[in-house]
Amino acid sequence: MRCIAVINQKGGVGKTTTTLNLGAGLARRGKRVLLLDLDPQGNLSLHVDRRPTDESATMTTLLLEQKPLAELLVPSNEEGLFVVPSESSLGGVEQILANKIGREMVLKDALERYEKDSNEPFDFVLLDCPPSLGVISANALCAAAEVLIPMQADYFSLQGMAKLTEVIELVRSRLNPALRITKVVPCMVDFRTRLTAEVLAEIDHHFGDLVSKYPIRSNVKLAEAPSFGRTIFEHDPESAGAWDYGGLAAEVLGERYELDEDEDADATDEIVEEPAPGSSEVLAAEEPAETPAVGAREVEVGTELDPDEEEALVKAMLEGEIDDVVAGTTVASTMLEDRPAPLRQDPLGRPTRLPELEAGAD
Repeated sequence: MRCIAVINQKGGVGKTTTTLNLGAGLARRGKRVLLLDLDPQGNLSLHVDRRPTDESATMTTLLLEQKPLAELLVPSNEEGLFVVPSESSLGGVEQILANKIGREMVLKDALERYEKDSNEPFDFVLLDCPPSLGVISANALCAAAEVLIPMQADYFSLQGMAKLTEVIELVRSRLNPALRITKVVPCMVDFRTRLTAEVLAEIDHHFGDLVSKYPIRSNVKLAEAPSFGRTIFEHDPESAGAWDYGGLAAEVLGERYELDEDEDADATDEIVEEPAPGSSEVLAAEEPAETPAVGAREVEVGTELDPDEEEALVKAMLEGEIDDVVAGTTVASTMLEDRPAPLRQDPLGRPTRLPELEAGAD
């Protein structure tokens, strides 16, 4: 059972979104996955539409009353994906555990008991940590063997990474020697900005191969999914968010992503058969193009009208010589002088040719 703590003391960097959608991506690859909502805000529970209706079946009872983990499992809509929800009472757990001996090992003990007694072990346990470095986060770091750090591509995230890595190293040296950072995942990435490129370069400089090959791009579908109580794969499997988290899941498993294989296949040389002489394809290609009607012409898009052409077009409109305007294409009953036709652009910026009819045509 691989236990991964998804942690960053900075809020709003994509911890919950990454925990859920990475878990869903692993479940869709045939793995049995458990998500533990360790954040008192309970956003992970809301994201999968599993608000706890019974306060005795939450992370609070697991940490304070040592209730068996098997009794707290709640299945999600994704096959093979389970969650233990949380609610606001989890916020008081830190104060209660503060004076207890071995407080950092409570979660680790619960997971070890489940793994020993259960006939249905999990392949992965993902821990959605709170945006702090208190007792609950310490429990997550002691229970996990791997740390996945989601972070935004901005200056403040870079500053916070120094403190986070210091805490992880402290836990590793004193409480959990097996703990290590295995993945750094840039989230909400906008490749159009120079700042993003600079921050990603700095992250790559410090963490090297630990940086995910699948940064999570800014995607409105990822922001919409929680309001529907769905994973990104349920909400929009064709979105950039689904592609990115699918790639991250494959990367965590050490597998090759299917879309990468498709790209390799597209890059291979294709054998193109030429049509035989006299075939219908060759005869069709040899047929002469139709001669346009007198006064008609096609105009490509993209160039501004010069002043004379613009003045003539306005005059034609005022005199009622414009018959129709459809999707930005003007059909005029008179030609704007005998000159190369002006280049126009439709309202959506799409290429549109402007045919003009012979003077006097209906």
